[in-house]
Amino acid sequence: MTKKQKATKTAVWIENLAQVPQSAWDALATNLATPFLEWEWLRQLEISGSTTANTGWLPRHLTVWSDGQLVAAAPLYVKGHSAGEFVFDHAWADLATRLGTNYYPKLVGMSPFTPVVGYRFLIAPGEDEEYLAEIIVAEIDRFCRRYGLSGCSFLFVEPHWQKRMSRLDFSSWQHPSFAWFNQGYQTFEDYLSIFNANQRRNIKRERNALAQQGITLKLFTGDEIPPSLIPLMSAYYERTNAKFGPWGCQYLTPDFFEGVYRRYRHRLALIAAFDGSDGKQPLGLSFFVNKKNQLYGRYWGCSKFINALHFNACYYRPIEWSIARGIDRFDPGAGGPHKLRRGFQAVSNYSLHRFSDPHLRRIMQAHIGEINRLEQEQIDALNSQLPFASTQSGLMGRWKETDPPNIDA
Repeated sequence: MTKKQKATKTAVWIENLAQVPQSAWDALATNLATPFLEWEWLRQLEISGSTTANTGWLPRHLTVWSDGQLVAAAPLYVKGHSAGEFVFDHAWADLATRLGTNYYPKLVGMSPFTPVVGYRFLIAPGEDEEYLAEIIVAEIDRFCRRYGLSGCSFLFVEPHWQKRMSRLDFSSWQHPSFAWFNQGYQTFEDYLSIFNANQRRNIKRERNALAQQGITLKLFTGDEIPPSLIPLMSAYYERTNAKFGPWGCQYLTPDFFEGVYRRYRHRLALIAAFDGSDGKQPLGLSFFVNKKNQLYGRYWGCSKFINALHFNACYYRPIEWSIARGIDRFDPGAGGPHKLRRGFQAVSNYSLHRFSDPHLRRIMQAHIGEINRLEQEQIDALNSQLPFASTQSGLMGRWKETDPPNIDA
């Protein structure tokens, strides 16, 4: 543990979340839109063996204290690779090699393995956010110099925070992701009305496909979730990632799923697919996290291929539930443009980067504007494929995402 004094603030590096009381950390985290920076979620990643030196995610969190009170925190990880980040920076790593400098190890700020917008520094209410951000960034710079790290990146950052951090010499890199937005739908049929006739028929066909195969879906939340489903969810998660071989993102251990069920299930939802002829063990499961009016699709898997199961368990049933619950936004998780056919729109997310090597930093600063222009072209091209009716032509202008919803815990 290292300490640095800045005026009346003290910066303290910690090696695990257990070094900070949960109540102190969550006093800073629970009012954020994202659930993935809360103490219990991050702590379960650590004690389950999912974020360790062995997996290449070494926790080194930075905290700032004033008169014995936690006033700021930054969840951070020392990385020896770029796997599990979902921001594909291999081109920058290659460039660093050509310049004769090391790209790894590096420092990364994000919720591990979670490509969900919302990362930012945790700041206590009433504190000077800009001053604390300057303290944290200066301490990160010292840490990188001391241990020979190539720099620091923050991934899937909160949009408001991204704009503030740009003033601290961080370059913003734009990326595409997908999101569903609730336009005040009362029923799933209301939602279907935005599609053109052909895609409405396709969605209805996919929705009916499960019943034709004798498959039913059941959604469980919080204490309703049967404990017997948790080991199965872990096994299905492993099976899904195994399909992708070295490109999979299989970091979570069975202990992680057990831990979040025991200590964090107030934010969890599971959708289980049952065969009507059996009905005992689900053939498929999808795992979600819900915080107030946002829903996040995280993990999914099944025992065998079932026509249209993925679309229903991961998209249609959660959308239906979101409409019933008045959820504003549903992030379906990582994946490809097949989501467009189900009404998920391509939206921007941003990462922030500051390299220690001055040549690498100047090259990014010189070219990031053009890179972001091309990323925006890709987002626009994706959204041109949305199968909406012509009467919905103004939809994208209305829902172009610049800020996250403002919610309370």
